[in-house]
Amino acid sequence: MARAAVCLLRCDLRAHDNQVLHWAHNNADYIIPLYCFDPRHYVGTHCYGFPKTGPHRLRFLLESVKDLRETLKKKGSTLVVRKGKPEDVVSDLITQLGCVGVVAFHEEATQEELDVEKGLCQVCGRHGVKVQTFWAATLYHRDDLPFGPVARLPDVYTHFRKAVESEAKVRPTLQLAEQLKPLAPGVEEGCIPTMEDLGQKDPGTDPRTAFPCSGGETQALMRLQYYFWDTNLVASYKETRNGLIGVDYSTKFAPWVLFELLWRDYFRFVALKYGRRIFSVRGLQSKEVPWKKDLQLFDCWKEGKTGVPFVDANMRELAATGFMSNRGRQNVASFLTKDLGLDWRMGAEWFEHLLVDYDVCSNYGNWLYSAGVGNDPRDNRKFNMIKQGLDYDGNGDYVRLWVPELRGIEGAAAHTPWALSSAALSQAGVTLGETYPQPVVTAPEWSRHISQRPQGRSPHPRGRRGPARTPAQHKDRGIDFYFSRKKDV
Repeated sequence: MARAAVCLLRCDLRAHDNQVLHWAHNNADYIIPLYCFDPRHYVGTHCYGFPKTGPHRLRFLLESVKDLRETLKKKGSTLVVRKGKPEDVVSDLITQLGCVGVVAFHEEATQEELDVEKGLCQVCGRHGVKVQTFWAATLYHRDDLPFGPVARLPDVYTHFRKAVESEAKVRPTLQLAEQLKPLAPGVEEGCIPTMEDLGQKDPGTDPRTAFPCSGGETQALMRLQYYFWDTNLVASYKETRNGLIGVDYSTKFAPWVLFELLWRDYFRFVALKYGRRIFSVRGLQSKEVPWKKDLQLFDCWKEGKTGVPFVDANMRELAATGFMSNRGRQNVASFLTKDLGLDWRMGAEWFEHLLVDYDVCSNYGNWLYSAGVGNDPRDNRKFNMIKQGLDYDGNGDYVRLWVPELRGIEGAAAHTPWALSSAALSQAGVTLGETYPQPVVTAPEWSRHISQRPQGRSPHPRGRRGPARTPAQHKDRGIDFYFSRKKDV
C-alpha cells in the first residue's frame, strides 16, 4: 500500500529550507502538509490572562497560511488546514485515511510545544505510525554546537557567540522540488478561518506604522531582496538600526526570522537548557525580587499613559501596529521592571499578546534579561529614559508622531513636558494631568539630562528615518545600558 506522510507545520510556514517537506517528498508516496489552528493559542496567557494571540499577529499568521497554501499549490500540492489540537487532528487523519505511515515535524524548545510533541508521539504509538522529527529552529544546528550538549551552554551570550563564530559551521540549505508528491486521496484542504472565527477583529493598518508588510514567505523574500540587493541598506544597518520612524531604519525581518540570528539561537538554546525556568518569576538565577503587581500602574504602561513621552510613544506604537523598534523594546522593558518595579511577566505576556513578531524564546529571554533575572552578568542595568529619548529621538519627532497631545511642544522639550513652564505648556496647548498625564514616576538620574536638553532642532534628527549616524559612544554596541554607578546611557 502506498504510504502517506503527515507534515505538521507550526512555526515553519515556508517552503524554502523546510526539512520536513523535503524529507517527506523523498520518503513518502503522498504528502499531507498540515497546519492546525490550535484552540490553546487563543486563550489567556498563563499569569495575567491576556489573549495569547492578539489581532496583529493573528492577521500576520492568516496571511502566512494563505501564502504558503498558494506556494504549495504551485508545486502541485496544498496546505491542509484544520481547527483543533494537532494531536486530535492527526489522530483523525490516521484513522480516516488508513495509509499514514509517518508523522513528521520540526522540534520546538518550550513546554507547551513539547507537550504537543509528546501527545503526537502517543497518538502515533497507538496507531503504529512512525514519528520523524528534525531540528531546524536555529541558524547553528543543535548537534553542531562546539561545547557539546546544550546543558553545557555558556550562561553569558558573548562566550556563546565567540565559540560558535569560531568553531561552528552553518549547514547548507535545502531546496524543495518544483513539484511535490500529491495529497493522499480523500483529503480535503479545509477552509482557512477568518479573524472573527478566532475571536478577533481586523485591527486595520495605521498609516504611521514602521512595519507595513504582510505575512508569508513571499513577502519575506521580497523584503530580503529589497534590503540586501535592491537598496543595499544592509551596509548601513549598524548605523541605522536604532531608528524609530519609517520602514528602512532596520531590517524588519523579525516577523519572518529575527535578523540578530545568534541572539535568537542563544535564547532558544537557553530555553532547551533551563526548560520551565524561563517562565519563572525568579528567572534563571532563582533571584527573589519584590515585584509589584499594581494593575493600575500596569494599565498606564500598556496604554501609553505613563506621562513619560518616550515610553508612551513606544507603547502606543505597539498597540496600534503590533510592532516596536528594538530600541523601544529595551527601554519600555527597563521602565516597567526598574522604574515601576512591576512583575516582568506582565510585560512579557503583554508583548506575547501584541507583537507581530512574537517568538516565545526570544520574548521571555529578553524580558528575563531586562529584569535582571536572566542571562546578564552585570547588575544594576537600567536605562535612563530621558537620555535614551534625547539620544535616539533628538528632535522629539517620534514622540510627537505617536503622542499627538504633545505636538505643540517643539524640539527635544517634548521628552520632558513636566519641566516646561506654565506659560510654555499653555502656549503648546498642554495641561498636565488633563490633556497629558503627569509622570507616574521620575527617576533622579533624569534631571541632569533635562538641563542638558538640546535647544531647537538637532542637526541629527534621528527620530525621522533612523539615526543619521550612531553616536560615537554607542557605535558598534548592540545594547546600551544605564548603570547607576558606572555608565550613563
